[in-house]
Amino acid sequence: MNPRRSAAALAALMLLVACSSDADKGADTTTQTPATAPTDTTVATDSTVPTLAPATFALMPGTEQVAVLQAEPGAALSVRTVAGDLVASGTVDSQGALLFRNLTPGEYVVQSGTESSDTFQVADPSDVPPQALYDDQALLPAGGFGYITVRDGTTLSANVILPGPADAGPYPTVVEYSGYQPSDPDSAQLAALYTTQGFAYVGVNMRGTGCSGGSFRFFETVQSLDGYDVVEAVAAQPWVMDNEVGMVGISYPGISQLFVAATQPPSLNSITPLSVLDDSFRSTLYPGGILNTGFAVDWTQQRVDNGKPYGQEWTRVRADGGDKVCADNQLLRLQNPDLVAEIDENPYYANPLGDSLAPITFVDRIEVPIFIAGAWQDEQTGGHFANMLASFTSSPHVFATLTNGLHTESLSPPVAGRYMEFLQLYVGKQVPDLTAGAALASALGGALWGVSTFAPLESRFTGMTYANALAAFEAEPPVRVHFEQGGNAAYSPGTPEPNFIAEFDAWPIPEAQATSWVLAGGGQLLAQGEAGAATDADTSSYTADPAALPATFYDGTDQGGGNGVWRADVQYDWRPMPDLTGVGFITSPFLTDRVVAGSGSVDLWVQADAADTDLEVTISEVRGDGTEIYVQSGWLRASQRALDEAASSELHPVHTHAKDDAADLPADQFVPVRIGLFPFAHPFRAGSRIRLTIDAPGNSRAIWEFRTVSNGETVTIAHDAEHPSRIVLPVVPVTVDAPMPPACDSLRGQPCRTYVPASNGG
Repeated sequence: MNPRRSAAALAALMLLVACSSDADKGADTTTQTPATAPTDTTVATDSTVPTLAPATFALMPGTEQVAVLQAEPGAALSVRTVAGDLVASGTVDSQGALLFRNLTPGEYVVQSGTESSDTFQVADPSDVPPQALYDDQALLPAGGFGYITVRDGTTLSANVILPGPADAGPYPTVVEYSGYQPSDPDSAQLAALYTTQGFAYVGVNMRGTGCSGGSFRFFETVQSLDGYDVVEAVAAQPWVMDNEVGMVGISYPGISQLFVAATQPPSLNSITPLSVLDDSFRSTLYPGGILNTGFAVDWTQQRVDNGKPYGQEWTRVRADGGDKVCADNQLLRLQNPDLVAEIDENPYYANPLGDSLAPITFVDRIEVPIFIAGAWQDEQTGGHFANMLASFTSSPHVFATLTNGLHTESLSPPVAGRYMEFLQLYVGKQVPDLTAGAALASALGGALWGVSTFAPLESRFTGMTYANALAAFEAEPPVRVHFEQGGNAAYSPGTPEPNFIAEFDAWPIPEAQATSWVLAGGGQLLAQGEAGAATDADTSSYTADPAALPATFYDGTDQGGGNGVWRADVQYDWRPMPDLTGVGFITSPFLTDRVVAGSGSVDLWVQADAADTDLEVTISEVRGDGTEIYVQSGWLRASQRALDEAASSELHPVHTHAKDDAADLPADQFVPVRIGLFPFAHPFRAGSRIRLTIDAPGNSRAIWEFRTVSNGETVTIAHDAEHPSRIVLPVVPVTVDAPMPPACDSLRGQPCRTYVPASNGG
């Protein structure tokens, strides 16, 4: 394929939610039994056991699992220790396959009533394959579609695009690894971001997706180890410069980089995770313990559908065209678990699963340079990722670019320039030249954002040696924050260009000062020492009605690429709260500029006339002209208010979300509840006010919807001397280098409306 695609084609792969399929899927029918406590008491282990015939089915042992193929559909099979103890059992599906997961490393056999396999070894995650596994794979010397074999014999579909003839290499090389369609030769438009800069691109489908073999489960251990093997197999190719690779990708393939890099492949050079999450549960799936049905469940269902046999249409085309490997690799797909059902069955955070899907718990194992970027109001992954930045303790360099905006913000031109510099310095080992990238940025602008004019991307290091350019890049502050992206008056409203930029040495920002405002009567937010109208029994109440507002403030209009929320001219439907369905509290106008950057905490004393309620808190800016700008939100199911005290701070409450810690709200009693605001960075100019609103979830995050327990209960917030409800925000010493506020509805991901006081006056 020609990597220089039209703008419309470039946009296709950027629609990060893949299409669904109607192919059939069978259930995961295996059951596990601890080997140390067998439950099948009818199985004898002495000399009276009859000799079983050799197995006619085939086995593929792997890491913590074994796959059975070519078995009789409907047959009952069991995994047993060599001593005969039952470990797991299941029924063969209609494709003759059965997969046993979560096996403790060791020796086993698989048996039916009449047959037994030979003894086989289930591998430990720490087992490292011999280098020959990687050296012996001649992966598409001239580029094109093929397969990579990983340690358990599974083959993963891969597409290689070289920037020139193979014999003109070796080339700096990047790998994109996900369950979307990175190995589909006709969907590799994102490759042009790299090949036009001289990089070889390798797109690889995770096991159980595309034309790859195996069974898919969201980021199980073997999937991360596959990524290790992919990195090593690609790095061993003769057309790869220095026999090392970087990883690239936004959203799903961005998140995958965190999992793979934590396995420490020795040939991994660097990673560039864009628009990612730090914790699958807290970031996106169950923010505050409330199920996100609007994006998270829908995305998961699409992954389930894509993982069915031929769930991606391009795989059927390949198989029908004679690709027998692709056809054979569909045989384990009925063993893919129903992840949506599992979500419903697991509404609490539980280990080891919870931590295994929370990158914040393991990114300290990543030992390569990192470029990470994302947006506070991200309508997909959520913007919670910045809480993970301090956990990259083993990486020699972490460069973060943070901005207001949406899911594609991390590829916007003002972010992409630094991203390209990072790739060319660390993977390409060359002085950055952004000439080719500038042309691509312009093409993407029309396709993704509906605009074509951006600030020019400048090659900042022209004339330097490579060593000097690298030193200059590394000497810059690692954290770069874009303020008011979309509001730069030099460009059309909504163009992803920042109004001003500030740089910092770390995140959380070391200079940030935790600053409190207390809730008071009349809807006031009072700074410390500010006179107010508080009394000894001040309360504010509302009816928690999740149907009072539309589920989302994005109107759903298809304004481009199926996700018009990215476009500069997106139309929001962000409505004021109807009377008595929420409460508001607002500060006095600021006398000087205030810049808030980081996570925040809303600490409330709450009572309800129901056993539970879901709380949504939202921060906005109210300007002197009566314009109100959305800034950020946070959520919490009140019954899941228990804190992880060791992980929490004044600015960042962390909840356990554990089932054993859940507790109903006591009747006729106020209880302290801390609600974390997702991270954000926003300037409040002199004359503006900070507003806090509290209501039932909904109408605060484009595309997100919630399965809420709120159902008309009355919620009361106490704010008196005995119950000092407050909001705590990180105020940073930053000069607002743009005195004029942006036009209403210009800020990326931040809708605008006319301020209407809540029924309690705030």
